Amino acid sequence: MPSVTRPDPTAKLVLGLGCERNTEPGEVIALAERALADAGAEKSDVAFVASLDARAEEPAIHAAGRHFCVPVRFFNAATLEAEAARLQNPSEIVFAHTGCHGVAEGAALAGAGRDAVLLVPKIRSAGATAAIAGPRPCAGGYRIETAAPGPV
Repeated sequence: MPSVTRPDPTAKLVLGLGCERNTEPGEVIALAERALADAGAEKSDVAFVASLDARAEEPAIHAAGRHFCVPVRFFNAATLEAEAARLQNPSEIVFAHTGCHGVAEGAALAGAGRDAVLLVPKIRSAGATAAIAGPRPCAGGYRIETAAPGPV
């Protein structure tokens, strides 16, 4: 079971979201809350929600922004594809549909900047994906530790 250290309260996180068309807002919000819990973060740690511009009219993405009381930013597929080398879960299927190898992870990284890292790689529900990016882990910052199997 991973042990999560609470994020630095001065650092802001970017919540990357993707979803199928007409996904219920409650599903997206619940997944986003799960991603925050996985990061050991709180609602106030989110700077903004980010997604693919093809989802700019998607009510569930905007509902997540309202839920966290933050703006929503959208990036084009080329901007998200520029993050492909930093994705932990690239998908050829997503690329075939969107022109980028990852929506949630790509949007989180694009929004958080070139020095950011994925703090929570893509998690998914039936119709949505979420990821969180933020500052590179450092002493007192974000850190997820897992016990290695067997003797060290």
